[in-house]
Amino acid sequence: MVEYDIKKGWFKNIEGDLLKEMMKEVFGNVSQKGDALVSSYGVLESITVKVMGKDKLEVVTASKDGKMTDDDILNSKRKLNVFVEKATGFDAKARMKRAQAKAKEGSL
Repeated sequence: MVEYDIKKGWFKNIEGDLLKEMMKEVFGNVSQKGDALVSSYGVLESITVKVMGKDKLEVVTASKDGKMTDDDILNSKRKLNVFVEKATGFDAKARMKRAQAKAKEGSL
């Protein structure tokens, strides 16, 4: 499970059904399970996303068992990064900087 910060003022881009539509656009499928949205893509058997507030998004992934090629793994990781960037407003570099800053503060 990973919690991602949502950029200030970005929530308007994912509220209501917008996050569900975004997941369908990026992964090609999405279903609602309680307060979570679930997709799958490539080696990722499930990608479960919950909005934890206007500033937090929780993402839980589960990989498929069995043989996976490096290309399949990289492609799935890239697709997940595309989604997280669209959903949070932060690219991978900005997310890494924020995580490092939190680790230094001891709040991770």
